[in-house]
Amino acid sequence: MSTEKTEPIAEESKAAQAEVQEATVLHKGPVTSSREKLSIYFTIAAAAFGLISDGYQNNIMTMSNVVFKRLYPKDYTSTVSTRVSNALLVGAIIGQVVVGLVCDRIGRKVALVFTTLVIVLGATLGTAAHGAHGSVQGLFWFLTIARGITGIGVGGEYPASSTSASEAANEQTVGQRGPIFIMVTNFVLSFGGPLASSVFLIALSAAGEDHLPTVWRVCFGVGVVLPLTVLIFRLRMLSSKLYRKGAIKRRVPYVLVFKRYWKSLIGTCGAWFLYDFVTFPNGVFSGTIISSVIHNSDIKRTAEWQLLLSSIALPGVFVGALLCNPLGRRNTMMVGFSGYLIFGLIIGLAYDKITKIIPLFVIFYGLMQSFGNLGPGDMLGLVSAESYPTPIRGTCYGLSAAVGKAGAAVGTQAFTPIQNNLGKRWTFIIAAICGVTGILVTYFFVPDMTGVDLADEDVRFMEYLAANGWEGEVGEEDDKNLIGRTTERYDSQDDIEKI
Repeated sequence: MSTEKTEPIAEESKAAQAEVQEATVLHKGPVTSSREKLSIYFTIAAAAFGLISDGYQNNIMTMSNVVFKRLYPKDYTSTVSTRVSNALLVGAIIGQVVVGLVCDRIGRKVALVFTTLVIVLGATLGTAAHGAHGSVQGLFWFLTIARGITGIGVGGEYPASSTSASEAANEQTVGQRGPIFIMVTNFVLSFGGPLASSVFLIALSAAGEDHLPTVWRVCFGVGVVLPLTVLIFRLRMLSSKLYRKGAIKRRVPYVLVFKRYWKSLIGTCGAWFLYDFVTFPNGVFSGTIISSVIHNSDIKRTAEWQLLLSSIALPGVFVGALLCNPLGRRNTMMVGFSGYLIFGLIIGLAYDKITKIIPLFVIFYGLMQSFGNLGPGDMLGLVSAESYPTPIRGTCYGLSAAVGKAGAAVGTQAFTPIQNNLGKRWTFIIAAICGVTGILVTYFFVPDMTGVDLADEDVRFMEYLAANGWEGEVGEEDDKNLIGRTTERYDSQDDIEKI
């Protein structure tokens, strides 16, 4: 090919590449459609109300474990308790991976409606759980299955709600995306703890300790109502502009994705594993821990202290939301992990003395959990939503969250053996060790996307795909464009025009 012919073709090829990138990446600027504006608020509200349901389901077993232990002391062994508690986690891992893929390959709206319906189904089964012929073991197997189904919906909420909320907040205001995201995700998830304790106390006060089966079934029944409150919002929402312009629904280049984002995946997956390894078992079994240090293991007093504990953990969410912009996502997360180190060591090394002063024990325990909320609790969802481009955001977010839930399952499984073999103090000392490891993983592997427009990473991702020869369609049906072959030379003007 002659030089005279190559130069103009190369120039037109660059122009074509720029044109493709402009077409395939989200349009920046204000939202013009009134329906789109309304959909942004619907999406953010739906994320908030949906994740309240998740937080409630994550915490409902805290006091239920105490009740079941009182009702069935011989049948509700540590093995059965762990199995019922872990069922939600196993379901959540499945839901996070599957729904993460659905988010990207089919659509955010479909994923959100699906998770809502699955949570309603699982919660309904849990409320109505019975064993054949009154079998107690049958009851707990029924609950295990019901909690597993609920877990699929709860796990699916993480990528579905969080990716939708981050994209909607990005369209509304890039600068305040972080605080908005935190308030409609981790705050409502954390609020599920006090909510579950409050519902339990109200049911216990109304029914009395002589009707504990009624109490736990009422608590499970409330879990049916919560997800239904968001269904109308989700049916009316639209997919974000980011998704409509940037979705890749076929021939997703996962090998190229891993080559580009392996370091970020190690960071988000590793940090989430460590966080859930500590926070989930300490949340699920906190009622049991408090009950063990209270004289006579009074259920109402245990619930009251549990409510105080979960309430003390809430301020950390607000502090994290305030710090995430001025301090940065990564630094805020490291500050949170340092709380595990400090308070884990204080409680663990002084366990025998501090548990004799119940208010002091609960306050320090609550502060440890509050630092968890301030750092990894607030930041992990945020950095997992920000670190990856729109076409794979749900998939990578779901994978990160699933690894986190695997950490929760391992932590829950190991919690009782650690207590029995090493002593209760070691559950807190191990939390401190996880805090140190979390700081290191965050520093070396977690990217800091503070203040970066999500569309900017979409641009870089599309350029990366084009440079590596990927060819495929980008965007939903109404906004579909072709990208690929833009870095090659073309022998004819017709080849360029086909792009």
